[in-house]
Amino acid sequence: MTQLPARRLLLVHAHPDDESINNGATMARYAAEGAHVTLVTCTLGERGEVIPPELAHLTGPALGEHRHRELTEAMRALGVRDFRQLGGPGRYRDSGMMGLPDNDDPDCFWQADVDEAAAHLLEVIREVRPQVLVTYDPDGGYGHPDHIQAHRVAMRAAELAEDAGTPIAKIYWNRVPRTVGEAAFARLGDDLPGLPGGKAGALDDVPGVVGDDLITAEIDGTAHAAATAAAMRAHATQIEVAEPYFALSNGLAQPLFTTEYYELVRGERAAGLRETDLFAGTGEAAA
Repeated sequence: MTQLPARRLLLVHAHPDDESINNGATMARYAAEGAHVTLVTCTLGERGEVIPPELAHLTGPALGEHRHRELTEAMRALGVRDFRQLGGPGRYRDSGMMGLPDNDDPDCFWQADVDEAAAHLLEVIREVRPQVLVTYDPDGGYGHPDHIQAHRVAMRAAELAEDAGTPIAKIYWNRVPRTVGEAAFARLGDDLPGLPGGKAGALDDVPGVVGDDLITAEIDGTAHAAATAAAMRAHATQIEVAEPYFALSNGLAQPLFTTEYYELVRGERAAGLRETDLFAGTGEAAA
């Protein structure tokens, strides 16, 4: 069995592109520092809205295959070699937005048995033995059914891992502090060349925004800003990038954050301090 690096980080996301938007800078930083970074993506995003007109013909499995290729390019940009699909490629299908008939597809992730899906993730946990897990909050950041289900599966797998004797020391949820988001949107202003719409979105468009008091960790990835932007550009069906902002299919600009924020929900941290290393307190913190 190949010996893994001392520090091991596991991230659980719903679709290809979520990882680069939420954690691209974090992933690039830890990969560059020699940590073992594992990404598990729960679906291939077969029901995503396609931005470029020349790719608009892609739907269903064809879109999923294309998005997997985009993910491969994004991981190359971030320096991440270990990326997988939960239960294998195509095991769970994209569920579409909340409230659509797509949610009723028996093969979609929203309809998956949580314990069964968590068992697939447990296999990864047993293999990689991560000290740190990153995923969404119970609302999935913004209420998408696949994000909510990814949260449920990740948290259940962590429980199963505890029972199996492979506990995860720390679990974090993706967050954005409200004051940081407000300041970033203020800097965007009204004139946004480089995007077809040329209009800024709103802070409510950003997943995981919470009061600053809930933030327990901030990871400075500014040294990896170029890699983060390159990873986002790789997801061309879903994201348009015009640094220092980007837009999704609605065409409304959001800030491209290179410092990323987290809420620790399981594990210990130094009282009153905001961590700058997700591995702090695990015995494998950066020197």
